[in-house]
Amino acid sequence: QVQLAESGGGSVQAGGSLRLSCVASGTSVGWNSMAWFRHTPGNSRVGVASVRHTGQTNYADSVKGRFSISQDVTKNTLYLQMNNLKPEDTGMYDCAAAGWLGDWADPLDPRNYHSWGQGTQVTVSS
Repeated sequence: QVQLAESGGGSVQAGGSLRLSCVASGTSVGWNSMAWFRHTPGNSRVGVASVRHTGQTNYADSVKGRFSISQDVTKNTLYLQMNNLKPEDTGMYDCAAAGWLGDWADPLDPRNYHSWGQGTQVTVSS
C-alpha cells in the first residue's frame, strides 16, 4: 500500500520561502509520476508542479520561476521548493503519486493520480 506523508508547511510573509517534503512508502518516487496540488477555497485540487517518471517537470503558470519540484530517490522523498511566496499561494498542499503516466496524460490533472497524502498547510501573509 502506497503511503505519502507531507511536511514543511508553515506561515510566512510574502516574499519568503518554504520547502515541502513528501516521504513515500510502499513505492519508489523514482517509479512514479508525482505531483503537488493545492486545495482551492471550493476544496478542489489545482496542480502546482509535477515530475514524470521520465524526469520531465511541469509547472502551473502561476508558479513558474518561483517553485521547483525535485526528488531524492535515496530518501524516497519528493520536494517542492517555494520561493518568493505570494498570498495567493496560501492553501493545503498535497503530494500525489500516479505510477506511470503516458505522454498524453496531463500531469497536473488530479484525476490521473491514485495515491494522496494528508496535506501540509501553507499560509502566506501580505
